Amino acid sequence: MKQLVLEDGTVFVGDGFGSERETIGEIVFNTGMTGYQEVISDPSYCGQLVTFTYPLIGNYGINRDDFETVNPAILGVIVKEHCDYPSNFRNEETLDSFLKAKKIPGISGIDTRKLTKIIREHGTMKAMITSTERSVNEVLSIIEDTPLATDQVKQVSTVKPYVVPGRGYRIVLIDFGMKHGILREFTKRNCHVTVVPYHTSAEEIERLRPDGIMLSNGPGDPKDVPEAIQTIRQLMGTVPVFGICLGHQLIALATGANTTKMKFGHRGANQPVKDLRTGRTYITSQNHGYSVDPHSLERTKLQKTQVSLNDDSVEGLEHEDLPVFSVQYHPESSPGPEDTAHLFDEFLQRIEKNQSITKEEPACQSVQI
Repeated sequence: MKQLVLEDGTVFVGDGFGSERETIGEIVFNTGMTGYQEVISDPSYCGQLVTFTYPLIGNYGINRDDFETVNPAILGVIVKEHCDYPSNFRNEETLDSFLKAKKIPGISGIDTRKLTKIIREHGTMKAMITSTERSVNEVLSIIEDTPLATDQVKQVSTVKPYVVPGRGYRIVLIDFGMKHGILREFTKRNCHVTVVPYHTSAEEIERLRPDGIMLSNGPGDPKDVPEAIQTIRQLMGTVPVFGICLGHQLIALATGANTTKMKFGHRGANQPVKDLRTGRTYITSQNHGYSVDPHSLERTKLQKTQVSLNDDSVEGLEHEDLPVFSVQYHPESSPGPEDTAHLFDEFLQRIEKNQSITKEEPACQSVQI
């Protein structure tokens, strides 16, 4: 038996699966009906305990194709029921055996509906998965004395640059906790991608002579990576820049806007987003606990292009003068709908347009960010 103890003193008792180790992290919930393998392996969940609202998890097992990173950074898995005998033609192992191999603890048999309602009402908080042998007071003391990590990007970013070769446009992808789905979208389009660590300087990136710069998704508070904010500020205006999720928030900070922590965030594959330019609505995959403050955009040259239909939060930005744009959601899906995969094509079109303009202009002019 295991227990899940929340920071507010709420206790859930259930059956343990996966690793036997104890873990403390920020507890969040994901509303996706499928895609648990991609969620568990998404680096953006670094430092978090993820509650799955769908009642049965693990029913189609774990396969070799759906990973978003090699080594998951998630701290714990919380489910109503996990499946011991998955049935799917791609199944290669059970969720339990995978979590054991990756040293990720899980707890099942608890009321995940009640838990989700608590998080929605009180917001995300610290929690601990541990054995029932510990007293609740002891666990609460441990939780209180254990701060949440602020170096998640450092934990999940690549240590050194590497290349995914192609014959098309040369893309520098700054890895803040990149999902492999982003690479898949670029390789589909025959791009030559150089993936670099989150702290790579603007000078180093410019020496790679990129045609475009991609800012990946990633975990945590965007303000915890100030070096990246400065780098983005220097790079804007050189070549087209496209930001996803954390990259979206970093673009906002680099241009003078602000970001704030959300009460419980957006995590799921069914988030409706409206494009203010076309009036069209997309269903998107999302995973973030911070958002761009819409009021702070007034003092910048960023235009709000898309909004969430659930809470009106900022979902898309575009610079008035520079070839820079971003979205809060995941156009590469993985998991989720592929409604917005066309944004990768739009990014390449912006690169093509920028190169044609550059050829016509004899010299670059500085533009206010």
